[in-house]
Amino acid sequence: MNADQLIRHAHGRVTPARTRVLTTLLDAERALTHLEVAERLAPAVALDRVTLYRTLDWLVEQALAHRVAGEDRTWRFNASPGGAPAHHAHFNCTRCGQIFCIEALTPALALQLPPDFHAQQIELSIKGLCAGCNPA
Repeated sequence: MNADQLIRHAHGRVTPARTRVLTTLLDAERALTHLEVAERLAPAVALDRVTLYRTLDWLVEQALAHRVAGEDRTWRFNASPGGAPAHHAHFNCTRCGQIFCIEALTPALALQLPPDFHAQQIELSIKGLCAGCNPA
């Protein structure tokens, strides 16, 4: 599905900002910071900082994107085209700071939750060197 279809499927109003930001995240090869999203939108689209933050927040609230904090405490955003919470691992490069979603690696609960507890999101973060930073 494209960005407009995903937004409609989430029962959201299709706006140029939502469409362009979600398309940017869908096309990204890794999780992007707010600034990186803005840079990829420019010069064709100029969104003010507040509109971009609100759009990213809305996409996260609708489970069309997810956010993960980097080592630098900066949020990075990635599309969640399936509309499901992020139940996969993230790889944090300790040299360049990029964060990659590792969809093929889904963390399993390694413990039995107490009665009446229900997990809504599982986060697994792997730290190391990405392919671009690995000297091997």
